[in-house]
Amino acid sequence: QVQLVESGGGLVQAGGSLRLSCVASGIPGIMFRIAAIGWYRQAPGKQRELVAEFTSGGTTNYADAVKGRFAISRDNAKKMVYLQMNSVKPEDTAVYYCNTRLPTGSYWGQGTQVTVSS
Repeated sequence: QVQLVESGGGLVQAGGSLRLSCVASGIPGIMFRIAAIGWYRQAPGKQRELVAEFTSGGTTNYADAVKGRFAISRDNAKKMVYLQMNSVKPEDTAVYYCNTRLPTGSYWGQGTQVTVSS
């Protein structure tokens, strides 16, 4: 059973930093290494949107709104993915979700709330 668990959300002032973590379980190590995995976010009243991801080919994609401020990284040995958020803005306020796409389907974590105060 594939599970993704996010952590690290909270309240942060504009201009500050936050690091989100996502730990995966139920995925064989060799599959985790090649899986597409990333972060999405959903603000109140808005659709869920991609923030940053590793593609199955190993490249990274970032939303234009976060380029130069956020960085995605992964530790395959620990089956973890991170999102380093720097210079955060009030518009970054959202629930952040970890997602991975495997041959068996697309899987989501429960989300972690990030609130940026101005």
